Amino acid sequence: MANLKVTLVKSTIGAVPKHKKTVEALGLKKLYKTVELPDNAATRGMVKQVEHLVKVEEA
Repeated sequence: MANLKVTLVKSTIGAVPKHKKTVEALGLKKLYKTVELPDNAATRGMVKQVEHLVKVEEA
């Protein structure tokens, strides 16, 4: 199974509280930090919710 590289590219300051928690649940704490996550439905749904704050690449 492939992985996704998710990078936080926009600050969560001023974001909807639900989106802040989603970004934190993805494991992103600082700007421009990258995490590698499994490519499954749960991860895709979380990324879709905060797609305006993150950059996603296939790994």
